[in-house]
Amino acid sequence: MKRFENLQQFINTHFNEQPTSLNVVTGDASFRRYYRLNCKGEHFIVMDSDPNKVNNAPYISLNKVFTEQGFLLPKIIVSDELQGFFILSDLGSTHLADMLGDTNRTEHYKELINLSVKWAKTPASDVMQAYNEDFIKLELDIFSQWLVTGFINESLSVDQKIMWKTSSELLIKAMLAQPIVTVHRDYHSRNIMNNNGQWAIIDYQDAVRGPLCYDLVSLLRDCYFKLPDAELISLLGFAYKEFTDQDLIIDTSFNEFKYYFDLTGLQRHLKAAGIFCRLYLRDGKSGYLDNILPTLNYIIEVAANYSELTALSEWIKNIIVPKVMDKLAKERA
Repeated sequence: MKRFENLQQFINTHFNEQPTSLNVVTGDASFRRYYRLNCKGEHFIVMDSDPNKVNNAPYISLNKVFTEQGFLLPKIIVSDELQGFFILSDLGSTHLADMLGDTNRTEHYKELINLSVKWAKTPASDVMQAYNEDFIKLELDIFSQWLVTGFINESLSVDQKIMWKTSSELLIKAMLAQPIVTVHRDYHSRNIMNNNGQWAIIDYQDAVRGPLCYDLVSLLRDCYFKLPDAELISLLGFAYKEFTDQDLIIDTSFNEFKYYFDLTGLQRHLKAAGIFCRLYLRDGKSGYLDNILPTLNYIIEVAANYSELTALSEWIKNIIVPKVMDKLAKERA
C-alpha cells in the first residue's frame, strides 16, 4: 500500500496534480506491474518496477540502444530510478497474439522475421550478457529444479541422470555452434505489438549476445500459439533465405539450420516449462499452468526426430507428462 501511495505521488508530481485515472494492465511473468494512465484524454503506461526485486539498469540502457537502431519501443517519458517508477508512451493494446487469426498471418510472420534480422545485427552493448555455456546450463537446470523436482517431486534414476546430462550437452553444443548475434530472448506473440501498422517490441531488457536461431524459435514455436507444421516449415525456409542473404549464416545448409533451430527450441522449451512451474510455486502465479503441457509436447515431438534425443522424448512422454497431468488435476481440484 505504501508503494502504491508513492507511485501516486510520482504520477501527481509529473502531471502537476491534474486529474488522472489509473487502470491495471494485465501483468507479465516478471515482478513488474503495469497500469494504463489517462490524463486529459492522453494515454500513458505506468511501470512499477521495484529496484529491490528488479535490476532496471538494462531496461533503461537498452531502451536507448534499440531506439537508436530504429526500433519502436515504449518511450521512457519520465522515471524515478531510485523508486523504480516509470511513465512510458502507450503503444496500444494490440499484440501479435491478437492477430493470429488474420488471413494474412503468414505475412505478419515474414515481416517479423525481417525485423528479427535487423535486431540480430544490433551492435553488442555492455549491458548484454553473453549467452554462454554456463548461462545455457543454468536455464536447463530450471527445468530439473522447478518442474521435475519442485512441481512433480520426481527423482531421476542413474540412467535418467546420464540421459539428461548427455541431452543437455548436445543442446548446449548446438547452441554454441551458431553465429552469435543480439538476441531478444522473448520474441513471441505477447511481446510484439502492432501500433498503427508498425511493429513494436516490448520486454527487451533481457537481451543477450547469443545463438542466431533463438529469437526465431521464440517466434515460430511460441509457447502460447502453435503454428501448423506446413506453415512453420514454409516460414523456416523464408527465414533461412533471409539469414543467408543478410550474411548471418554462411556455408550452412538448410538441414543444418533446421537442426540448430530444433535443438535451440528444445532448450528454450525445457527452460520455459520450468519457468511456468517456478511462476506457480515461487511467485503464486497460476496463469501459466495451462502452458506447461503444450510446451512439453513441443519437446516430445521435436526430440523424437533425432535418434540421440529419443530417450529424452520418451522420458518426458512416458514419465514426466503423466505426472504433470496428475499434479495439474490436483491443483485445479
